[in-house]
Amino acid sequence: MKVLIWGNESRYRNHIPTFILESNLELIFCPREQPLDTLFPQHADADFLFVDAIAPVSADLISKLPNLKLIHSEGVAYNSIDIVAAKARHIFVCNNKGCNAAPTAEMAVMLMLMTLRFGISGHHAVRSGEQITFKEHIMTAGSLELGDCTVGLVGFGDIAQAVARRLLPFGCQVYYYAPHRRSPETEADFSVQYLPLEELFATCNIVSLHCAVTPETTGMVNESLLNKMNAGSILINTARGDLIDNLAVRQALLDGTLGGAGFDVLAPEPTPATHPLVDLPEAIQDKVVYAPHLGGITSSAFTRAHTNMFTSVYHMMQGERPANVVNGL
Repeated sequence: MKVLIWGNESRYRNHIPTFILESNLELIFCPREQPLDTLFPQHADADFLFVDAIAPVSADLISKLPNLKLIHSEGVAYNSIDIVAAKARHIFVCNNKGCNAAPTAEMAVMLMLMTLRFGISGHHAVRSGEQITFKEHIMTAGSLELGDCTVGLVGFGDIAQAVARRLLPFGCQVYYYAPHRRSPETEADFSVQYLPLEELFATCNIVSLHCAVTPETTGMVNESLLNKMNAGSILINTARGDLIDNLAVRQALLDGTLGGAGFDVLAPEPTPATHPLVDLPEAIQDKVVYAPHLGGITSSAFTRAHTNMFTSVYHMMQGERPANVVNGL
């Protein structure tokens, strides 16, 4: 049987589990920058398709793979896969739920601390010989510790829960919003309290996004929601750039509604230097901390993810159901 892998070959080979090396699976690689259908018709008979979390898998592409049984996202997101078309063909669509929760949670907390504790502006002050001037300014203006803050988590899946665990030792009050409120026992276990979305934005010093991109959540962080925030609040996004209205967030940074922001993700991706949240006026440039979508990118996360992906293939070869099916089959 054949696995068609639309991604970096060396990365996959670094993390292929031993049991797959001993199998008779044929692995066919297509570089991410190359259209997948350039491998057709030679490899259009693939049984399984692995793609990164933002690779577009359209109904048209699916139609060109008549033997396809499984599409597996290398990450947690799967919004670029046409799950309706896959379901109609009875093709499983799966993700790596939870595999990158720990490193992405670390990234979220790092961005909170970098934004809150002047990680960029302080760095530049020292590099430019203005350490004492900057330090005196902060001593006069005042600054918060993370433990002084109320933190709101939008979404409460694996990553948000991992963030809640990591925030607990800092001593901050943590709230969350999710479409379905968790049980009192779960809330007590994670030391979190539930708030409706608008109330969470109005209450918290820091709001961190951890929800999937759906028709309901696309552009959810818009002018109306941002206007409910207290002046100087901080926005963190380690989920997906499509969750925010870029121009509304830019304006919130310009007018001081947002005192800072930390972005591991921006839409579109790849992100151009002319992006409205990258090409900012000099006066507010240091308010924003960026990472190049590295939240879930660690060796351990890839090992967990690729083991999960190939295990699903192995189970299907045995006539069993794969794990983490997301398209309702």
